[in-house]
Amino acid sequence: MPARPELRDYLLTRRSVGQAFLAEPGPSPDELQTLLTIATRVPDHGKLAPWRLVTFTGDNRARAGEALAELARTKRPGIDEASLENERRQFLPAPLVVGVISTAAPHVKIPEFEQLLSAGNVAFNLVHGAYALGFAATWVTRWYSFDSDAATLLGARTGERFVGFVHIGTPTTVIEDRPRPDLAAIVSEWAPQRV
Repeated sequence: MPARPELRDYLLTRRSVGQAFLAEPGPSPDELQTLLTIATRVPDHGKLAPWRLVTFTGDNRARAGEALAELARTKRPGIDEASLENERRQFLPAPLVVGVISTAAPHVKIPEFEQLLSAGNVAFNLVHGAYALGFAATWVTRWYSFDSDAATLLGARTGERFVGFVHIGTPTTVIEDRPRPDLAAIVSEWAPQRV
């Protein structure tokens, strides 16, 4: 397989763009289909497809936020109006948000943890796919990724869980790179232990 310098350079410089800096336009319906196809080309031992995707577009982004605000009001009596407004904006302003759900379940050969990792790969492929199509993205987990009532409200079924939400849109700013890990501090070479 030939080297792909453009892909290498992208991977060396990829940077998430926070949801506050993602605006219209978002992917067209055809681009969305391409994006979802890219997202689901991930390692999947056993061909289980142990994940599902839920898209939030148009007015449904604000409706989802309003539903989260109401749930937050129920779960946290006394929550202030500024915090409720923050909940209402959870799926804004990015024109597209894709929730990635892990459907990992007991299997005779494939551990649930491996299935969960496959769902995480779907989320990251959504990020890569967005950039491949000329958009930007960020993968977030907030309280509603881990709260079972919120997960149900946002489309998860019994036994499922969100691995996160990928916000996708057109970047309105250039994000500066952040410090990256020192490879010498995190990489080691395995060697057999002397007995």
